[in-house]
Amino acid sequence: MRILALLAVPLTLIAAACAQEPQTEAGPPEPDIPEGAEQAIFASGCFWCTEADFEKLDGVIEAVSGYTGGETSNPSYEDVTYGETGHVEAVRVVYDPAQISYSRLLDHYWRNVDPFDATGQFCDRGDSYRPFIFPVNAGQMEAARASLEQVRARFDREIAVEIEQAGDFWPAEAYHQDYADKNPIRYQRYRFGCGRDQRLREIWGEEAGGISG
Repeated sequence: MRILALLAVPLTLIAAACAQEPQTEAGPPEPDIPEGAEQAIFASGCFWCTEADFEKLDGVIEAVSGYTGGETSNPSYEDVTYGETGHVEAVRVVYDPAQISYSRLLDHYWRNVDPFDATGQFCDRGDSYRPFIFPVNAGQMEAARASLEQVRARFDREIAVEIEQAGDFWPAEAYHQDYADKNPIRYQRYRFGCGRDQRLREIWGEEAGGISG
């Protein structure tokens, strides 16, 4: 749970955890995919961080936090986190393939995930934080599998990230969208307290964080 990352920061900042935000608003509608654009879906723990990691990239039009991989329709944050619906927190990335390729998105994804942790990511534990790649078509599936094999060969150990054909993607509540931009201090406190960047540097060294723009 995100609350664990915040035990080391002042109590006034505990509200930074996702679990502390009240669910009072509906999520955004399904985005319109511009002509020529494509989409990709990734899960690497807290979707606040995954969304922020992808939105900084040139060629990314939009990144939407949401839930996927589960059994129920239109789940809430509480359903996913506490209700064992089978969903994970994920981000749908809408991108311009003329500016950035799916392969480049994969490279960026890997350098923003702990590929060895099957039971969560960083300080966030539980099934809803498991790491996944969700290809939306056969081409993405082939590229995702190839990238996983490259990572496995690089580290010479089993990789915990799962690859699963994309299914329904349910946008998360409005207060989760663009969280890093709307709440920069809380976000940075959470991210640091969670040890995300510290762990990425341990794994990836200077490559941690992926593409810079």
